[in-house]
Amino acid sequence: MRFFFFLILFPALISFSQTKNEMENVQRIINQVKENYAPDKRTAIFDVSAEAKAGGILLAGETNLVKAKDKLISDLHADNIKVDNQIEVLPSKNLKDKIYGVINLSVANIRSHPAEAAELVTQAILGTPVMVYKHVKGWYLIQTPDKYLGWTGGDSFQHMNKEEFEEYQKTNKVIFLKKYGTAFSKPDANSTPVSDLVMGNILINQGKVGKFMKVKYPDKRVAYVPASEVEVFSKWLGSIKLTTKNVVDFSMQFLGIPYLWGGTSDKAFDCSGFIKTIFFMHGLILPRDASQQVFMGEPVDIKNGFQNLKPGDLLFFGNKIDSGKREKITHVALYIGNQDFINSSGRVKINSLDKNRKNFSEHRFQTFLQARRILGIKNPKDIIPLKNSIYTHGIPNFNE
Repeated sequence: MRFFFFLILFPALISFSQTKNEMENVQRIINQVKENYAPDKRTAIFDVSAEAKAGGILLAGETNLVKAKDKLISDLHADNIKVDNQIEVLPSKNLKDKIYGVINLSVANIRSHPAEAAELVTQAILGTPVMVYKHVKGWYLIQTPDKYLGWTGGDSFQHMNKEEFEEYQKTNKVIFLKKYGTAFSKPDANSTPVSDLVMGNILINQGKVGKFMKVKYPDKRVAYVPASEVEVFSKWLGSIKLTTKNVVDFSMQFLGIPYLWGGTSDKAFDCSGFIKTIFFMHGLILPRDASQQVFMGEPVDIKNGFQNLKPGDLLFFGNKIDSGKREKITHVALYIGNQDFINSSGRVKINSLDKNRKNFSEHRFQTFLQARRILGIKNPKDIIPLKNSIYTHGIPNFNE
């Protein structure tokens, strides 16, 4: 009787073992595709799970990368693994054709999850084009031109279909160039405000009215901005001179502005948001975070001191390699010369790597890890010229 029971059980054990091995192989392939196509969840979506079902493997989840999904299916088929592909490719069909947008606030908050209490991970300013992926109870998962992903409220941007976005792209625009300002309801500084403005805000140009520029928001609101505070976007873009002196001098106007985790506007910056803004206003779109910016441009040799540093270089700080742990970048600053650097830490301020200076930062000196150079480098890695970006032509598709 026991022998008979074993004969019944033995095939089941083999089947269980085969299923277990197959599932391990499937998970290995999923992990491999994710590592190759979507290693950074801040800039790509690839949330895929597998479950053993009768007749094959059920794949579920979502991604915004068609190539990653196709590669996964191809690799599984190559291993003779039968799959039921239920992976949703974003944007969600629930959005219908409204999968594009333009930020409609002076500064829009973007969070890690669809909730007001969620971490502020970044911001986007007025006129920023975005890709929209899905909708959850009034919150939208969007992606900005630096490829950063996060959730924002539905009022933060103007929802558009392809035709509406292409029509918006054809409009003549102006860029706001002061640190702070106001758009008014009439060509009169004493009239009711329409909104506040921050540096880098982009609005549709409706022509000059006296000493004011008539402008239109992405949602069609009309306002008036002092003409001396804006410039035609295309003219401004063509006049940018990306020099060390211009970049360093420009950074100084932000001294004293408070620190804000996730901040990317001159209302308040975090460290990498400060660097992003400096270079955006010089025609370059940088990656969002310090740990992403550290891969830009070319490394500067600092093994024997600071003599190789040049003004305009980016300095990176963090946790050094210890006990097998990888180096972790946690802070970035702009080198301005003579061992001084400007950075957002508590507020925008100038610190020094020189132990004899009053503004010497022991903490930054001890955690200084790398320096990178992007000024003077031809086609620096991971940097998008503004003139060749979605700000000037095309439709949002940040994952090609």
